[in-house]
Amino acid sequence: MPAPKQLDPSVSLPALYGAKVRKLRIRAGWTQKQLGDRIPIAHSRIAQYELGKEIPTKRVSDRLDELLGADGDLSDLWDHLKRVPWSDAVQKYMQYEVKAIAMHKYLAHSVPGLLQTEAYARELMREAQPWCPADVIEERVAERLARKAVLARAVPPLLWAVLDEAVIRRAVGGPAVMREQLAYVLEAADAPNVEVQVLPFAAGAHAGMGGSLTVLSFDNAPNLVYLEGGFLTAMVKDRTAVAQHSHRYDRLHALALSPAESVGWIERAMEGFLTCSLQETF
Repeated sequence: MPAPKQLDPSVSLPALYGAKVRKLRIRAGWTQKQLGDRIPIAHSRIAQYELGKEIPTKRVSDRLDELLGADGDLSDLWDHLKRVPWSDAVQKYMQYEVKAIAMHKYLAHSVPGLLQTEAYARELMREAQPWCPADVIEERVAERLARKAVLARAVPPLLWAVLDEAVIRRAVGGPAVMREQLAYVLEAADAPNVEVQVLPFAAGAHAGMGGSLTVLSFDNAPNLVYLEGGFLTAMVKDRTAVAQHSHRYDRLHALALSPAESVGWIERAMEGFLTCSLQETF
């Protein structure tokens, strides 16, 4: 019998839920089939829950909580899952992100999540989801900040980010928040595994005008591409399509300012935000 697939509960809330289910099931001494028979549902559903690939219905989650003696923990976690939903593409991306050895990103509208400050991330989420209660926003902010742990590993992945000028110019949260955010980007760029470039408006039309893209590279697996445009996201695995999107990224990389030029450009943008902050003070 093959060894069970390793779980990483830090990847996402569904992964955390699944890891909890597996831990409680093993403690109870049941196989996936034995647990499924008691609900009853197919054991393949139990496997998908444990891997974080599916979320059970409320009825099934409450039954799992009862059978596994979770004392309400699974039911509470399920409530968070439904309040803080991620699309399938986003969930898959977060699972791949923690396994990548290199991430090449073009950002059309915002600083990449791995380089966001708390205040900046909160403002983005407030504006993108004005219908969400404040506590839900805080949960999503905390989850995004937790993802930054990938860059603190003993052997961290390469993160190469090309930022559109709009990312630098737009005062998300106001001048003070934006100045703090840009300072954080520059601090991160001092690390040997992080490179940042700015793609200025003066570059004209370019290959990334349809939205943001990320090319993920792995140690023993083919590259993948993640596309973002507004509320539409997609994970691309087809090798021809991946090669085409990688070509798009290469063209953006070539158009952008050099890393050294980009640092100076960001520093000047910070000075502009400081001036704005002082004017607001008076």
